[in-house]
Amino acid sequence: PFGIPYRCLYSKNIENLFFAGRNISVTHAALSATRVMATCALVGQAVGIAAAIAVRDGLTPREIYEKCIPELQQTLMEDDCYLPWNKREIPELSRKAELTASVGDPEPIRNGMDRPVGEVDNGWMGTVGDSWIEYNFGKLEKISKMRFVFDSNLNREEKNMPCNYPLKNHLKKVPGTIIRKFRIDAMKKDGQWENVICIDNNYQRLLKIELDATTSAVRFIPEETWGSETAHLFAWDIR
Repeated sequence: PFGIPYRCLYSKNIENLFFAGRNISVTHAALSATRVMATCALVGQAVGIAAAIAVRDGLTPREIYEKCIPELQQTLMEDDCYLPWNKREIPELSRKAELTASVGDPEPIRNGMDRPVGEVDNGWMGTVGDSWIEYNFGKLEKISKMRFVFDSNLNREEKNMPCNYPLKNHLKKVPGTIIRKFRIDAMKKDGQWENVICIDNNYQRLLKIELDATTSAVRFIPEETWGSETAHLFAWDIR
């Protein structure tokens, strides 16, 4: 794998011109890979975010490179784009909390690598229905958002296309490894657990949830997948 430099995506001599797709600035050798449709789509996503930052801050495309590359990279990774050799920043609330699980090592879910890379899995595995992961904050904290990245079986050997999961005939389309049903429990002031979120029929790899809760600890409990006997989670962020 290789990364595509942001400097390929804007004009050398026209101040306010971006490029996205097959017309980015690359040699014929690099074009053999960067011309792929899915890659072109992600390049368009990068240009769209860069353009939004430019409009927001009154910057040119070149000034984005000079001043805002970390923000651009982190925004892309937050939306589950893969940037080789870069790590996503973990929210402070997740980073400082005590992280435990009923089985296995949960630490990879906050290492900033939301997919397998080489021989490293970068995820947590548990059994469906009777395993959990817990963030303990040590004191009451206000929670407003959660972000999950599930296993969409990117390394499956069978044909990978198409990669979209439409609702029509979705029972046949969704990878069996994606967690279909799960719940979030929060600890009350008296130390008892209370269910605050129940998600059923999830078919997305990246899932963001808003909530309004004040608690000292939260648990993620996978209850059902689309076919796999193992619950596989790459990321769970608390904000």
